[in-house]
Amino acid sequence: MGLTSNAVLAVAAGLAVALFAATIRLWPRLAARTARAVAGRAGLLLATQLALFAAVGLLANNSFLFYGSWADLFGRQQDLGTVTDHGAGAGAPGSTTARIGSVRPDVPGGGRPAVGGRIDKVVVSGHASGINSAAYVYLPPEYFQPAHAGHRFPAVVVLTGYPGTAENLFKGLRYPQTAHERVKAGRAQPMILVMLRPTVAPPRDTECVDIAGGPRTETFFAHDLPQAVTRAYRVGDRARNWGIIGNSTGGYCALKIGLHHPDRFAASAGLSAYYKAAEDPTTGDLFHGDRAARHRSDLLWSLDHRPPAASSFLVTTSRQGEGNLRGTKEFIARVKAPARVSSIVLDSGGHNFNTWRREIPPALEWMSGRLSGN
Repeated sequence: MGLTSNAVLAVAAGLAVALFAATIRLWPRLAARTARAVAGRAGLLLATQLALFAAVGLLANNSFLFYGSWADLFGRQQDLGTVTDHGAGAGAPGSTTARIGSVRPDVPGGGRPAVGGRIDKVVVSGHASGINSAAYVYLPPEYFQPAHAGHRFPAVVVLTGYPGTAENLFKGLRYPQTAHERVKAGRAQPMILVMLRPTVAPPRDTECVDIAGGPRTETFFAHDLPQAVTRAYRVGDRARNWGIIGNSTGGYCALKIGLHHPDRFAASAGLSAYYKAAEDPTTGDLFHGDRAARHRSDLLWSLDHRPPAASSFLVTTSRQGEGNLRGTKEFIARVKAPARVSSIVLDSGGHNFNTWRREIPPALEWMSGRLSGN
């Protein structure tokens, strides 16, 4: 049984209830002061508390998907598969993807790609950055329908926060399901979603920065990832074909990549984003004293000091519950034409999945309106 399965949670919760009931029932029999009775009481208390902590931990993990599997929880390395070239230009130097499995989308008809789409599990091998990273690629139903056989689709890179897992994006935040629903409702066009976490050099939080001496995370997202996906799937290679969106750390990365690479991404959206690279024990020394690199990672500084491009930005916050309200207002104020900026401001909403699930549907509609497939 998988770490995030309801069966595991049910077993843990049932065990906690059973141990609690056993403690109540057996406590009078263990009231003596003998070593055996004391050991029995201590054992029951310890077992009950461990079972309760396990149940609560599993419930929290199922809600926020900090870990996607047992291997992820215990830090065991997972095989990435063999990288092969796909599509036109195979054999030439460049970034590639290798499909190593698939996941059934949680939508009606999810077992048939032409009805529910398909989620490919892939490994992206970055030629310029030297980074290999697992990702999930959601292909909409239209991708498999004969009427769209010659059609190229817009693609959106979707990033989690730190230290989230890529599974967060389709299990917890339900990006493919939401995209499917928006298309069915006539509110968005079919789009390919490339879902992964910004932590491509785990466990370090690189803040999507090209760090001197590596890893070159910005290069991976801005150059290698779009190139690899374009080679493997029917996606265009122009800026108008590409968008990028993320929450929290992923939101900062999305805005940063979109701001500094308008030739690659026409639209970028930051849900609950912050606007300056974090520097703490999880990041280590990102800049090695390079003042220019530190300034470049500050999005508000960049908006003031770099020529504006014809890019589109979406930022989200809430009047109560988020800590980025002031920064978001400053970001909006500093965007200059020909760039465009939009916002979602909730009355209340914390830095959590529930807030982002409220923002994702309109964010995908916004993204759809700014991208084209061909």
